[in-house]
Amino acid sequence: MIQMNRRSILALPLLAGFATVARATENEILAERVAPLLDRAEGLEPLKAVVIARNGRVVAERGYGGNSPSRPTNIKSASKSVVSAMVGIAIGKGLLESADQKIAPLLRADLPADADPRLDDVTIGNLLSMQAGLGRTSGPNYGRWVASRNWVRAALAMPFEDDPGGRMLYSTGSTHLLSAILTRVSGRTMLDLAREWFDPLDGFAIGGWERDPQGIYLGGNQMAMSTHSLIAFGELYRNGGRTAEGTRIVPADWIEQSWQPRTRSPFNGYRYGYGWFLHGIGGQEVRFAWGHGGQMLYIVPELSLTVAMTSDENQRSARNGHRDDLNALLAGIIAQI
Repeated sequence: MIQMNRRSILALPLLAGFATVARATENEILAERVAPLLDRAEGLEPLKAVVIARNGRVVAERGYGGNSPSRPTNIKSASKSVVSAMVGIAIGKGLLESADQKIAPLLRADLPADADPRLDDVTIGNLLSMQAGLGRTSGPNYGRWVASRNWVRAALAMPFEDDPGGRMLYSTGSTHLLSAILTRVSGRTMLDLAREWFDPLDGFAIGGWERDPQGIYLGGNQMAMSTHSLIAFGELYRNGGRTAEGTRIVPADWIEQSWQPRTRSPFNGYRYGYGWFLHGIGGQEVRFAWGHGGQMLYIVPELSLTVAMTSDENQRSARNGHRDDLNALLAGIIAQI
C-alpha cells in the first residue's frame, strides 16, 4: 500500500481554510454557488463523494451516504489514466522508446506459439488508445479472462477483430499488457514505480491494487484510490505534468499526446486518446477518466477546473443513467463559473 506522507491532502487549502478572508475570493464565490448543486446531488443514490478544485485549490467537497472524500474506493477503469501517465513517465525516463514502439519484442516470452502476424504490428500507442485489434477482455469476456492462469498470455492470444490501429475495442487486457511491459523493462512492480514516480505529488496515494497470478499489478482496473487522491492526480495533469511546487512528474508533451483524439467509442460516441475520454460537457471541452459505476475525474483546462466524483462501483453507470447524471452535475458546476 502507498502510504500518505505527512504532506497529505489535508494540506490542500479547503473552504474552511480561507473562509475568514474579509473579501470574498473567486473560489469562495464558486463554493457558495455550487453548494445547492451538491445538496441536490445527495439524491443520486450511487454517488459517494464529490471534490471540486479551481485554480489549484479545493473549493468544495461533499461525502454522501456516510462516505468521505478521503476514503479509498475502487476507481475501476479510471485507473487506465494512471497507467497511461506511467507509460508517459517511462518514455521520459528512457525505459520505453515512444508510443510507436512495437510490443512483441517486449512480450516475446508470452506470445502464442502460432501468433497472428499482426501481433508484430501492435504498438504501445495502440494499447493505450484501445486500437490493438485484439478481441476484448472487458465486458462479457472479463470473467473468463481473469479466471485464466496467465492474464498476459490470454490477452495476447485473443483473436484479432480488426487490424492494429483500427476501430476502438475497449479492453482491460490492453492496459494490463502495458502493466506487464512496464514491469519487465523496469524490473520492478507497478506499485513500486508508482510509489517512486508520484512521491512528489501531495495527496496522491493508491490504497490497494489487485495482481494477476504472476504478480503483475492489474493494469486498468481494481485500483483503490480516494476522491482526494483523484483530485491530486487530475491537478497534476491540469498543471501540465508538474506539481503545485513545480516538480516535473509527467512530460508535458505526453499530456498533449494523451489528449489528442485517436478513436471514438462505439458505445457512446465519446472520443478517446491515450487512456482519456474527450467530450464536450456544459459548453466546454472536457478530458476525463471514467470507471465502472461512476468513478469520474474531469479536467476542464479552459476553466482551470478539476472535479472528481466516486460512486458505488457495483452499479452500471452507463446503463442506469448515473453517468449522464454525473455529467449533468459537472455541467451545472461549469455553469456557475
